[in-house]
Formats: sequence, C-alpha cells, structure tokens
Amino acid sequence: MKQLSIGDVTITSIIERDGPWRKPEDMFPAYDPAIGKRHLAALDPEVFDPASGKMVITYQTFVVRTPKHTILIDTCTGEDKGYPAPMDFPKKPWLDGFAAAGLRFGDIDYVFCTHLHIDHCGWNTVLRGGKWVPTFANAKYIFHKREYAAWEDAAKGGRTPYGNNPAPGGGNIWRYNCEPVVAAGQALLVDDDYALDDTLWLTPTPGHSPCHCCVNIRSRGQHAVVVGDLMHHALQVREPGWSTIFDWDQDQAARSRRKFLGDAAGTGRFVLPIHFPHPTTGLIEADGERFHYRFVR
Repeated sequence: MKQLSIGDVTITSIIERDGPWRKPEDMFPAYDPAIGKRHLAALDPEVFDPASGKMVITYQTFVVRTPKHTILIDTCTGEDKGYPAPMDFPKKPWLDGFAAAGLRFGDIDYVFCTHLHIDHCGWNTVLRGGKWVPTFANAKYIFHKREYAAWEDAAKGGRTPYGNNPAPGGGNIWRYNCEPVVAAGQALLVDDDYALDDTLWLTPTPGHSPCHCCVNIRSRGQHAVVVGDLMHHALQVREPGWSTIFDWDQDQAARSRRKFLGDAAGTGRFVLPIHFPHPTTGLIEADGERFHYRFVR
C-alpha cells in the first residue's frame, strides 16, 4: 500500500507475503459459485487471479507513526516458529520491509494485536538462546484480556483454538508469541474500551476470534481503522454473510462485519484490512444490503 497520511499520523505497510492464496470456495462455507463469479467479474483486478482461480491475499503489518509514538498493528507469522507449508513464509521480506521503513526493533513503542491467530502475532517474539523473548524490547504489547485468556485456556488444556486449526502448530501460538511477552512484563491486558490516547483506541468486533478488535486511528478530524480479519477479501464486502473457515463463530463474525460496514459506509473513514492487497486502503459505500469497497489510489 502507499503511505496513508491522516492529520499528523502516517500509516505504512510491511509485507510478509502476497499473491494468489486460496480459492473462494475453499475459504467461505456459504460461497455460491454463480454469485461469486458475478461479484469477482466486477471487483478490482488486484483481488483475484483468474489463471489460478485464487483470491489474492496479503500478509502485512501496519506501522503507525504519531507525533508521540511508533506503533505496529499485527505482526504476521514471524520467524523460527516451525510452521509447515503453506505457513512457513520466509522471514527476509518482512525484515527487509522493516528496515526499509527506517526502523529498528528498539524504535517500537507499542504493538497492537487485533487478535491472536498465527499470522497476526508471529513477530511478537524471537528465539534467542533457545528462549522466546519479546522482539521489541522497548514496546508495550496490547492484548485484549479475554482474547488472551481464551488462548491461554486452550493452550493449557491442550486444545488448538479454532481458527488456528488449518495451520498445524497453532496450539503453540500462545506459548511462543504471547506468554513470553507477559512473562517479560511488557503486556497490557485491556478491555473493550481501551484507548491509548486521543489518537488510538479499540472497537470490539468479535466472531473471527473470541474478542477480535479493530484499531481506530484519528488525527485532525480524519479517521482510519485497521480491521484485522473482520474481512479477508473484498467478496465479504459484497456478501457480508460469507464468513470464513477460520472464524471462531461464523454467525457472530458476519454480524460484526455487517455492523461495521453499515457504520463505515459513506463516512469517509479509511479502512485498512490486513489481508487486502495493494493498494489496500479503501472506503466503504452502501449498495442496498450490500456494500462496495473502493480502493484509495
């Protein structure tokens, strides 16, 4: 994505992986091929690869620079986690992107995780001397307290939280990416109404995970929101009821998505979904009971 500026804030992207990824019929249990074909023909060409029949899915971190703080929102899959294919992404693209953004690990003040699936908290930690330690030594990490508790409970009970099942090794997410941050005293376990300051605050959007949150960013009257996995693809803007195989509660995810889209439509609010390809940032427009996603180019 190109850099987005709102007021005194800039938002940029660090890409870990992009390109064709999954066929829509494999992603959305409610997918209707006839309806999907019609939508895909009308959507922006960046979001679908006709040759493979796969949606284009990007894995990225957003860097938010405010006058006070440098913040990461979601941290992709990370390194040395031992994930098998297809989640064994090479680490170099993300590290190169981090350096290209002019950043060092010590520059990060806060890390926000919209939720705790493997591709949103992986760079939270790195392996040093056989031990997982926080990657960003000077940062506080923002976890929703009930989201954290759900994954902690599942890990201690020997269960893999649903939504991580498609990637073997998902049961280690809390132990590798989250517990070490708390043990190091760098975590803030927060409620639904958490606000860092006047610039950043959370909105609960449960369903994809127990306490999935969006991260709002506001400056000088402009508003952007990082929506995490509230939607994975532009098809879900046209069909808000099409939840994914990765959702913890598909019905709740659809309700959260529809409410968000209804609230955002026509407001000029910039929307930043983690998995939408370049140019990523978009605006929502109402279209009866459906919506349009308009890329900001």
